[in-house]
Amino acid sequence: MQYSATQIAGLLNGTIEGNAEVTVSKLSKIEEGVPGSISFLSNPHYTQYLYGTQASVVIINRSFVLTAPVTTTLIRVESAENAFAQLLEMYNQVKLNKKGISKLSFISESATIGNDIYAGEFSFVGENATIGNNVKIYPQVYIGDNAVIGDNTTLFAGVKIYSETSIGKNCIIHSGTVIGSDGFRFTPENDNKKVAQIGNVVIEDDVEIGANCAIDRATLGSTILRKGVKFDNLIHIAHNVEVGENTYFAAHGVVAGSTRIGKNCMFSGQVGIIGHLNIADNTIITAQSGISKSITKKGEVYMGSPAFDAAKYRKAYIHFRNLDSLVQRVDKIEKLQKEIDLKEI
Repeated sequence: MQYSATQIAGLLNGTIEGNAEVTVSKLSKIEEGVPGSISFLSNPHYTQYLYGTQASVVIINRSFVLTAPVTTTLIRVESAENAFAQLLEMYNQVKLNKKGISKLSFISESATIGNDIYAGEFSFVGENATIGNNVKIYPQVYIGDNAVIGDNTTLFAGVKIYSETSIGKNCIIHSGTVIGSDGFRFTPENDNKKVAQIGNVVIEDDVEIGANCAIDRATLGSTILRKGVKFDNLIHIAHNVEVGENTYFAAHGVVAGSTRIGKNCMFSGQVGIIGHLNIADNTIITAQSGISKSITKKGEVYMGSPAFDAAKYRKAYIHFRNLDSLVQRVDKIEKLQKEIDLKEI
């Protein structure tokens, strides 16, 4: 779709300098601008590119003072960065605003389907599933029997939703993620027989899950992601885990079975948490940390593996880095002591 500088200025409450009728159809970085694109300038380090950019339209701050002529059309706004972020959101909404049910999709006759859904090629909706209004089901998505998908939720290509899973409103689940697969439970004392996993997964409203994540179903009851949880790519949540509201996980996080994680926690990349623990609200865990015991005090920062208080860890790490020189000093002292002992004999 094409938009004129006049239309964009109207959306952003901006003023135009230059050709008000010039049109754009894509977004670009200012240093990579091409004709037909729109960019922005907010960081002073990129000012030089304004005077040579090929972008047709550039958004700048009202207070910005030109020091040379420009060939691009300018739109002045209070905050160029905020205005461009607004454009990005609008562009994303237009791009993802898909509707219609493909003839190559399959929806069970017993399923309940809301209004204005999109179902792409080779998507599958099982028996007695419930799909809300404005749901986006991209190609090759599988939704199992009795699953529930809330209004305005988007399932990108290749997502697999096992039976009995419940997903709330306004959720986003990215490609390759599997929700509701069996928890990892066997009985070593009984010939390693598999323990049946008959629970489900419950995902509340406003949750976003990155690509290639795995959320296991509960043995009994539910594995639960509370409202507002945000996952990066490659997160594994085991059976019967509960993740509290507005908790964030960076990539490669792993949580073992039956652990309870509080609200508003922030976990950096490659954090591992063993099973049957409790993690207090507002906990922060730094990258590559291993949590082997419960964290009971709210707002603590943990680091290391096994992890402990981050401030104490940093102090201990100073000594660890000096360990080799300390060992050499001890060896030297012991050698001198042996020489003294021999002389006394």
